[in-house]
Amino acid sequence: MLVLAFVLSIALGAVTIPPGNALRILLGKLPWFEISGNWPEYFETILWEMRLPHTILVALTGAALAGSGAAFQGLFRNPLADPYLIGVASGAGLGAIAIMSFSQAGKYLVPIGAFIGALGTIYAVYALAKVGRIVPLTTLILAGVAVGSFASALTSFLMLVSDQMILQAMSFLLGGSTVAGWEPLKIAFPYLIAGMTMLVISGHSLNVLQFGEEQAQQLGLPVEKVKILIIVAASLTTAAAVSFSGVIGFVGLVVPHVIRMVWGGDYKKLIPLSILGGGFTLLISDLAARIVMAPRSLPVGIVTALVGAPFFLWILRRAKREVFW
Repeated sequence: MLVLAFVLSIALGAVTIPPGNALRILLGKLPWFEISGNWPEYFETILWEMRLPHTILVALTGAALAGSGAAFQGLFRNPLADPYLIGVASGAGLGAIAIMSFSQAGKYLVPIGAFIGALGTIYAVYALAKVGRIVPLTTLILAGVAVGSFASALTSFLMLVSDQMILQAMSFLLGGSTVAGWEPLKIAFPYLIAGMTMLVISGHSLNVLQFGEEQAQQLGLPVEKVKILIIVAASLTTAAAVSFSGVIGFVGLVVPHVIRMVWGGDYKKLIPLSILGGGFTLLISDLAARIVMAPRSLPVGIVTALVGAPFFLWILRRAKREVFW
C-alpha cells in the first residue's frame, strides 16, 4: 500500500504524469539503467525537483508521527496518547510563528525556528516533570499540558500582533510545508531515521512496560533509562517532522489504533507497521490535498483532520459499545 501511494504521489497532481512514465524517469536516473522516452522534458523537472523530494518527506513525516504515536501510547499505556502529548506541536508552532513575526523569514529560518521551539519545549517539560532521578509519567503529562498551553497562548498573541503573517502562520499550523526541494529532506532525514530506528528497537521494552513500571523493574528492565530513550526518540522524531511539514494532526493518534485493531498490541510489530501505515496515510492525504483544489494545494492537516476526526469518533463509539455489552 505504501509503494502504491508513493507511485501515485509522484505521478498525480496539477500536472499528471502517467505512472509508467514516472517509474521510467526514476529508473533512468539510476546509473545502471539507460532508459529514454518521448515524454515532455518538463516531466523530469517536475518529478525530480519537486514531487520526489516532497513525496519522500511526506512519507517520512507520516511514518515519524505514527511511529511516535504508537511509542507514546505504549509508554503512557494510554490509547489516547499522540506525538504532541508533551507539547511538541505547541513549541514548534511558537518557534515558527516567532520567526515569521520578528524577521523576514528566509527559506530555512521557519523550520529551524520550529525545531528549536519544539526542542526547547521538550527540555522545559522534562525539567519540570523530573523528580529527583525519575520522571513520573503523570507529572510529565501535566507538565506537557501546562507548557503546551503557555506556548499556544504566546503563539496566538504573536499572530494577533503580526497580522501580515497570519496566512503563512495558519498554513504552518494546519500542516502546510514551508520549503520544497531536496535540501529540507537532507536536513530532516538523519533525525527522522535515527529516531524511528530507536523506536523500532524499543518494541520489546514497551511490551514489558505494559505490565507496569514496578513489574517491569522486577523483570530486569531499566525503566527510567527506557523511558528517557523513548521520550527523546519520539520527541526528536516528531520535532523534525513538524519543523518541515507543519503541524499535522490525527495521523499519530489514529494509525496506531487501526494497526492495533488488525495486528494486535505487540509493540515489536506495532511500531514498524505503524511507521509503514503512517507513511501510506499521509501520502494519500497529501495527494488529496494537492488534487482537490488543483492547481492550489490545501494544507494536508485539513485533510487529516476531516478524515481522522470522524474516524476516531467511530473508534470511540465502537469501544464504548464493547464496554457496555
